Amino acid sequence: MNKVVSFFHKQSSTYSYIVIDQSTNACVVIDPVLDYDASAGRTSTESASEMVDYIKAHSFRLEWILETHVHADHLSSAAYLKAQLGGKIAIGAKITDVQQLFKGVFNTENEMPIDGSQFDALLENKAEINFGESRLKVMHTPGHTPACSTYVINDELAFVGDTIFMPDMGTARCDFPGGSAQQLFSSIQQILSLPDETILYMCHDYAPNGREYKNITTVREQRHKNIHVNHDVIEKEFVSLRTERDNTLAVPALLIPSVQFNMRTGQAPKAESNGKHYLKIPLNQF
Repeated sequence: MNKVVSFFHKQSSTYSYIVIDQSTNACVVIDPVLDYDASAGRTSTESASEMVDYIKAHSFRLEWILETHVHADHLSSAAYLKAQLGGKIAIGAKITDVQQLFKGVFNTENEMPIDGSQFDALLENKAEINFGESRLKVMHTPGHTPACSTYVINDELAFVGDTIFMPDMGTARCDFPGGSAQQLFSSIQQILSLPDETILYMCHDYAPNGREYKNITTVREQRHKNIHVNHDVIEKEFVSLRTERDNTLAVPALLIPSVQFNMRTGQAPKAESNGKHYLKIPLNQF
């Protein structure tokens, strides 16, 4: 049996998770956050340390640190968690496509491999990994980005990243490099083909219309109530709706630092000759 512990990072409206195999105390972490002060260009580990402290206090054994995709709205603390607790950092195998897309944007050719070698494991579609006695299946769900994956644990719990949101919020944007509304629709159909009672854990919630923050729903609820992809919506309608909405959205405030960190497992670009790390801001690119 699995226990799920949620951690909410209010500054980025991000949910991170520890999933524990209670029979063995093995655990995985999904989508951990690194704090970032954009005005000062300063990172900190206050939020990540809460997860570290929780794992240590309960004597859990961290086996995997999983990213659902290369996030554009927060920095990852995967590398920090690995340094503190061990475990392997993994992401969908299409991370190489994301690195390829952004190597020109940030001119990374001379200092960053684009083969995914920064990660300990690149997870292929339908791959399975174990932690303790629990089984985790990988479902590639591209559309928001090429490297998005949903992680299904023991056929009961699914961690969907940014593919789908709470029913009153709809779905993720598709206008980033490599995004596709058609792919997103297909990916969501995969998620909605899971059993009705499957519990879906969100990566973000923005509490629309002043409601409380929520991060848990079910396949059944999404099929009937999602404002973008309920069972009455066909692909053509969704693509039109998603494209029109994406054309109105601003660039995420942390896209530029987030992508540079997250395609490197949550680490800054290589230090320059003075020993300092720098982020690049490509002018007129986004």
